[in-house]
Amino acid sequence: MKEKFQYFFWKGLPKRALSRLIGTFAQTRLSRRMIPFYIKHFQIDLSPVKKPVDQFENLLDFFIREYRPEARPIDLNADIVVSPVDGVVRQIGDIHQGLLLQAKGISYSLHRLLAENDQKTHKFTGGKFVTIYLSPRDYHRIHMPFEGVIKELAYIPGDLYPVNDLGTKLFPGLLALNERVISYIQTELGEIALIKVGATNVGSIKVSFDEQIVTNPRSKKGLEHKVYEQAHQLAKGEEMGRFEFGSTVILLFEPNQIDWLIEAKEGTQVQMGQPLARMIK
Repeated sequence: MKEKFQYFFWKGLPKRALSRLIGTFAQTRLSRRMIPFYIKHFQIDLSPVKKPVDQFENLLDFFIREYRPEARPIDLNADIVVSPVDGVVRQIGDIHQGLLLQAKGISYSLHRLLAENDQKTHKFTGGKFVTIYLSPRDYHRIHMPFEGVIKELAYIPGDLYPVNDLGTKLFPGLLALNERVISYIQTELGEIALIKVGATNVGSIKVSFDEQIVTNPRSKKGLEHKVYEQAHQLAKGEEMGRFEFGSTVILLFEPNQIDWLIEAKEGTQVQMGQPLARMIK
């Protein structure tokens, strides 16, 4: 009964408007007063943070805080894929028969996740994936997992259900329902897809190399697939975007492209820059 109530509560909640409202408040000077409570409540480690707490202009400014480079060293070995974010591994494994695991006993469609892009679905079927959840306490900037060129990007409109444990349990196919932005990274050993998934209270997903991408817009917006005339070359570890309030990142790899270097199980903690996988040459 409780689950049923929670399901209909989240279905009926005006999640987009609420997320915009929270995002707007987080940019006000008044929200600055909440920073100490936010730090205490989420037990945030301030040692990696680049500037003192009293220099943040508002709550959003603190939320997207930068880290000192030495706090997150990047593994620069040429065959190593690094974690693009700080977070916890929700699921990791093979893309089997076009399905990815969302939670124990719950799978969802790669085809739907990629907005029914047949070519990309075919490319990643049989490959590997990892889903990394960023909690409100985590560092929320997203970095390149491998050196490469971004020639394509897709904005996929969708809902903004919560992506925490509750949302994962209540909504099968959650990550293919929510709004998301996909960067397709061309590397010397094949293509990697990096998917940034929106959620409740995520005011927006920012793309560092394309300021025209606007998420959670006030007016309805359709699917947008961009092919850049001038591709964006980014180094491993270079910033490529950020969440303005927490969410989830999914990495997709082609078949026979990588071997995992982390423990392939739910709950594994990762930090941006640490080795995630090794490219198979």
